[in-house]
Amino acid sequence: MSVLPEERKNEILKELKTMGKVKVMELVSQFQVSEETIRRDLMILEEKGLLKRVYGGAIKSVFQFEEPPFTQRTTVNQDAKVKIGKKAVELISNGDVIAIDVGTTMLEFAKCIENKQDITIITNSLPVSSVLTESLNQNKFSGQVLLLGGLIDSKQQSISGSFTEQLLNQFNLDKAFISAGGVSIKSGISNYHLHETLVSRKMVEVSKQVIMLTDYSKMGVDTFCKVCPLEKVDVIVCDRPFPEEWKTHSKLEDIDWIEA
Repeated sequence: MSVLPEERKNEILKELKTMGKVKVMELVSQFQVSEETIRRDLMILEEKGLLKRVYGGAIKSVFQFEEPPFTQRTTVNQDAKVKIGKKAVELISNGDVIAIDVGTTMLEFAKCIENKQDITIITNSLPVSSVLTESLNQNKFSGQVLLLGGLIDSKQQSISGSFTEQLLNQFNLDKAFISAGGVSIKSGISNYHLHETLVSRKMVEVSKQVIMLTDYSKMGVDTFCKVCPLEKVDVIVCDRPFPEEWKTHSKLEDIDWIEA
């Protein structure tokens, strides 16, 4: 089984998510690489806070119920996030007022925004605002960027709190682009952090259209805080096709699923 290093790491994480643990020798056989290569993969994933190495393999990390810091997540499933970002930009129309919430997928999305005219972008993400400001300076798009005020979370590089939510009440948004820590039929869209979740909820509330960007690793996952039920989402942009198990749920028929 010949795969690229990043693909191999993603497959290791998927197996870890399903089984709760992985064994070095089984991974060596599965991927037909050396024991040293697998141990190096596990070491890199541990440094990113995505697993905990133990004798003979690895187990789920303490971040099973807590999201790793923003900087540790930037390279996880990055290829998928870039594809999702490029596809999602097609949903922005000239003159739109949009909101972009937090997360590494949203950062890749922000990097892709160009050739749009007179758009207003509201965000509570420090990295997203920085990227968009630089894009404005380079004339990649025209319009304005509004960074919401509030309490700064240095680990997640986000802004949240009651003041942030109150500011969102002042706007009529055409589209809210939201991220997810988990997506499931039972719990809908969920995230790890309460304060960030409350801001995302407010974005959903004040927007005419809700667009969720997520890679397939989030599907079937429930995290700590509920953002909204799936029925409130108008569009989902993902790197995989519409899940087979969703096709029997009539409430999800109105969701426009876009494969990146």
